[in-house]
Amino acid sequence: MTDATQQSLNNLIPLTISSDLGGLRLDVALQRLLPEHSRSRLQAWIKSGLVTVDGQPSTSKTKVWGGEKVLVDVQVKPETYAFTAQDIPLDIVYEDEHILVVNKPAGMVVHPAAGNWEGTLLNALLFHAPQLQDVPRAGIVHRLDKETSGLLVVAKTLSAQTNLVRQLQARTVKREYRAIVWGQLWRNGVVDQPLGRDPRSRTKMAINRMGKPAVTRYEILERFSVQTYLRCNLETGRTHQIRVHMQHLKAPLVGDPVYGFRGIVPIRAMTQTLRDAVSQFNRQALHAIKLGLVHPATNEFMEWQIELADDMKVLLEAMRHEDVRDDEEDFELSMEPYLSDEDYEYDDEDLFDDGDEEDDADLDLEDDA
Repeated sequence: MTDATQQSLNNLIPLTISSDLGGLRLDVALQRLLPEHSRSRLQAWIKSGLVTVDGQPSTSKTKVWGGEKVLVDVQVKPETYAFTAQDIPLDIVYEDEHILVVNKPAGMVVHPAAGNWEGTLLNALLFHAPQLQDVPRAGIVHRLDKETSGLLVVAKTLSAQTNLVRQLQARTVKREYRAIVWGQLWRNGVVDQPLGRDPRSRTKMAINRMGKPAVTRYEILERFSVQTYLRCNLETGRTHQIRVHMQHLKAPLVGDPVYGFRGIVPIRAMTQTLRDAVSQFNRQALHAIKLGLVHPATNEFMEWQIELADDMKVLLEAMRHEDVRDDEEDFELSMEPYLSDEDYEYDDEDLFDDGDEEDDADLDLEDDA
């Protein structure tokens, strides 16, 4: 958060304790004076030194008797500014008056959510096209995980958004990804496994018979010593779909800290060059390289393809210098996750709860891999 943004979130409020509040604890008295804030929030501000009584820090249990001068540094909830326009560069692949296609970099959150209330694609879109303020979710109809790079389409009008949502629901939008996974896959295939919330961790997805249908087609492009380079096509767009489906194949994405396996990196089977390349690759190796759809205004089929992300190119080059193994014997995979469930952090990948019908009533937002 920038200094300017932080300053805008602060609001100093001077108060005088009235005589009718005499004898109460400071936190109780403040709750009477500032009923719009919860007592726990006020206690947190007091503990953080954001509340002074007659110029001095105090505690929640301090008694007030009336006449004290209190200064409260009110911290506005950061989500208040979630839909604020921010001057963030966009890599625009195509734009007209109806739609916008962008190449999202790895590390950028698509839509504001807990822990990521600014610096998102939505904030950048509102700055680039202010009229998107009048379109639900600033025209966003599908999304990519924070650490997944590649193509996204954004609707610039309500009618275009409605049209794109219908195309996504009809599964006519073409989405191609490139992925690098651990292990050697030996044939092309399809993963047809339903996805739902992981019962052990609500921020994760898992193969779940009670979940939504999910289909991923994959094709082997190159096979290396301990990794495989794939083309993946989505028939559905579920949260973390490719990541979970690759885990299901026991071929998790390189760099995936959530759906990888403990001890997956076969150090002894790699040269030092490849070890260094893998250690420096700090995200899941997944890139949305191609996008095709029917233009909502012209009804013309349009398709865009971009280059592979630079960091994935570097990783591939290191892999190409390895000797391909002659046998089909895979290294041993442990089913233990990298982290225990309680270690997973809530992030932008759980932006919209699939079970929240009220939240998604206006738009059936697609959750891409």
